[in-house]
Amino acid sequence: MASLTIDFFHDVVCCWCFNISSRLRDLAAEFNLDIRHQTFVLQASPAEMTARWGAPKDARETILWHWAVCRQVSDWPDLVDIDAMRAAPFDYPHGRIAALGCKAAERLGGQAAHWDMFDCLQRAHLTEARNIADPATVLHAARELGFEAAAFAKVFDDPATAQAVKPTGNMPAHVRCVRSPPSLFARPAHASSTARARIWPHSCVPPTASSHERNSP
Repeated sequence: MASLTIDFFHDVVCCWCFNISSRLRDLAAEFNLDIRHQTFVLQASPAEMTARWGAPKDARETILWHWAVCRQVSDWPDLVDIDAMRAAPFDYPHGRIAALGCKAAERLGGQAAHWDMFDCLQRAHLTEARNIADPATVLHAARELGFEAAAFAKVFDDPATAQAVKPTGNMPAHVRCVRSPPSLFARPAHASSTARARIWPHSCVPPTASSHERNSP
């Protein structure tokens, strides 16, 4: 039985989420945590990217400044390749297509598959400077993870998968304190004081909500 259930709200484009994911894997193993993955797409289209960040060139430079800050505190700084993304031949990607990939993986393989897809797509994004707004990148990641190509593509294109990537306004009441990824929501459970102390700085627990929130990738 898990000692604690954690809702992990993330966006594949988010470098801060990369930092949290690796640390959360260690904590999950140490304290037998039940991690529930929740997609939280910051921008879902090129139009939303422009509305939030301005022209694509300006968006890239602003976001990569945030990458540099994330890289300084990352456990795996060598996996954040700022120069490669700066030279990439595509506009900085939005997160919706990658979120669909994560949800498709979850529908086929559960929470563990969602997490594996999330980490795989973050490597494609942060380390390999591949375009995760291109469905071909997601389908390639699915093959890398061992999914049967046709079965994954069918679920990826299923309207029910798109429905599962819910707008933030449709979130259940118990997690409406979440404002941006990465956020961790610790559901009530019996857990050791050590586990809570190490998770608390990144959690969102009513009624005194405390969330680790970032407004940028």
